[in-house]
Amino acid sequence: MTITALSTCLILAMLPLLWLPALPDITTVWAMLGAGLLLACCRHHAARYVGWGAIFLVWGILAGLEVVWPMENLTTGPQRAEIVLTATDGATTHQGRLVRLNGERWPAQTGVVLYGNYLPQPGCAGQRWAMTLRLRPVHGQLNEGGFDSQRFALAQHQPLTGRFTQAEVIDASCSLRARYLASLSSTLAPLPWAGVMLGLGMGERLAVSREIKDLMRETGTLHLMAISGLHIALAASLVWLLVRGIQFLLPCRFIDWRAPLLAGLGFAIFYAWLTGAQPPALRTVVSLGVLAWLRLSGRLWSPWQAWLSCITAILFLDPLAVLSHSLALSAFAVAALIFWYQWLPLPAWRLPPLLKPLFNLLHLQLGMLLLLLPLQIAIFHGVSLSSLVANLFAVPLVTFIIVPLILSGMVLHLLPAFTLESAIWRLTDRTLGTLFWLLEQLPDGWFDGDKRWLYLSVLPWLAIAGWRFRTWRGMPAASITLCLLLAWPFWRETRSPGWKIHMLDVGQGLAMVIERQGRAILYDTGLAWPGGDSARQIIIPWLRWHHLVPEGVIISHEHADHIGGLQSLREAWPTVWVRSPLRWAGHLPCFRSQRWEWQGLTFTVHWPPEAYRGQGNNRSCVVKIDDGKQSVLLTGDIEAAAEKAMLSRHWQHLASTFIQVPHHGSNTSSSLVLLQRAEGRVALASAARFNAWRFPSVKVVKRYKKAGYAWQDTPHSGQITVTVLPQGWQIHRLRDQILPRWYHQWFGVPVDNG
Repeated sequence: MTITALSTCLILAMLPLLWLPALPDITTVWAMLGAGLLLACCRHHAARYVGWGAIFLVWGILAGLEVVWPMENLTTGPQRAEIVLTATDGATTHQGRLVRLNGERWPAQTGVVLYGNYLPQPGCAGQRWAMTLRLRPVHGQLNEGGFDSQRFALAQHQPLTGRFTQAEVIDASCSLRARYLASLSSTLAPLPWAGVMLGLGMGERLAVSREIKDLMRETGTLHLMAISGLHIALAASLVWLLVRGIQFLLPCRFIDWRAPLLAGLGFAIFYAWLTGAQPPALRTVVSLGVLAWLRLSGRLWSPWQAWLSCITAILFLDPLAVLSHSLALSAFAVAALIFWYQWLPLPAWRLPPLLKPLFNLLHLQLGMLLLLLPLQIAIFHGVSLSSLVANLFAVPLVTFIIVPLILSGMVLHLLPAFTLESAIWRLTDRTLGTLFWLLEQLPDGWFDGDKRWLYLSVLPWLAIAGWRFRTWRGMPAASITLCLLLAWPFWRETRSPGWKIHMLDVGQGLAMVIERQGRAILYDTGLAWPGGDSARQIIIPWLRWHHLVPEGVIISHEHADHIGGLQSLREAWPTVWVRSPLRWAGHLPCFRSQRWEWQGLTFTVHWPPEAYRGQGNNRSCVVKIDDGKQSVLLTGDIEAAAEKAMLSRHWQHLASTFIQVPHHGSNTSSSLVLLQRAEGRVALASAARFNAWRFPSVKVVKRYKKAGYAWQDTPHSGQITVTVLPQGWQIHRLRDQILPRWYHQWFGVPVDNG
């Protein structure tokens, strides 16, 4: 088999890891391996391809089983382990890698993130600790179109989280990289752009402020501001040029054409280690190694063959990299460049020497803007329209000035008392200041693309192919029909007789969306934390991805896990109205006996009375939403005392098909009389897995089930969507129905909420 055929087999074999609902058991895996070996020995080409595909698929499945095994088997009790720290924030968050477990050497590359405890002494990367661990499987919030933290953790080989109950240092010495980083950070601390320099030079993304990251995202320059293939390849190229220049000074017998190539590759490996061996850097090193091997083979390889070989090597060494969005972006970007320059090369225009580089860069950026649209929309839910202008000056500045200056400063930092180092850092700082000043002058060019744009985003690829094959002239009707089909989500009829109830997975909080005819009303806005909130991170991106415009927000009460995202929502949509029982300025009242209509739905408030002066959970605004046949009762955090008081008046009007479980399933709420009077069919609970209060209570879950309710909660299901139609209703659970993936499963013990 040729390298191209073998590479294609491996890549296609790894793709099922993206959509398999569950990993096969080990018996099935061995059967697949045996069948693959038999087919691979056949002379028939098709059978041989299938056989090698089966072998590679087994390789990928074994990698998945390896990362799943610790989540299933190390989370049932305390574990005595030895850990090498890979990162720490100096406080209560530490990342490490298991090296020994219960006295035995641990063979896998298993990462663990520890929260909530200070180390007995200052920690740093490279230290070796003996710890008693209480481990948990990684579990992420899951919403349609949102960031998939569980998939990200598995792609990073960090399947475990937890805390330590005992820790003792075995080797307190920090790694060379950690000591170098500490020294470099101290040197750069006085400079205004020190964080960006550490991000570019050492891959320390946390050193870059949120404001700078937002600016780079809006201007489409975020890819330049962190360690990536560009920086590793640039460093390797500079070393290649340096060695090649030295060769001009050597006698001919000492010159070997392979020396610059191998020197560049060696420095790329060193630089990747220096920057923390982050996955993008490691993938670049693997790709450079493959390209060096192809070059040393003495054969001529096409760009597509080189691309296939690089992706194959990456996936063979780390099959779980197929889950990584950064790999998808890198591979797609390189493929787009090859496609762009082969199918739409630079026009052979005669331009002045000063304009030609600018035109070349403009041609490159135009291709990247158009051809990366599908992944930009799918992953980032938008695209920067100002990136075309921003990258015209950002790419040359970063590539040819800033990064070489940073590399020079990092090399000089290794030399004692070298006065030129401080001058280089000051020059780099001023250059970065100029760059970001220019970026700030650009208008806000970020375009939020909802999921309707996914199909239309492939139009540039099809348009280029159609132009080259002259499809527009030969088959104009087919071309127009295809364009109309891609634009189908924009012109199809959006009116529907039904409505939807979305309980978003926001962790230990509550956020529900009532949707009808492209409009939405929110009940609560999730929680807030230092530096962020649920609205900014989950709710606003979710609404925009689904092309929903919120018209109003109902706030149940004032606790931070229910009102946390309100300010961010009002900043995004200033005209949205707010109802609450809080009597705050700008809030419409939400008290018993109030009633209003919205999109054909009737909203009635059943608690609290206007004269009620209580605070906290028992002041929760309880709202019933009714379409005449089906209804939902939204209860906030109301507790048993308020439930009883609410039921003492007009209890017969509380009957509902669905009930939002009060207070996240706390045993202080959901009294039996409420369940009986509501006469519901489905209970919807919002909580976080592993929450400190052990919500939902086992007693409460049993109480609902005994009363005839079907129990649904966000820890098990992720986002829960109820579609209500005139003829009935359906429930769709994201984790096990809409996106049933092996990496979305509930790992660990069946029931653990504490």
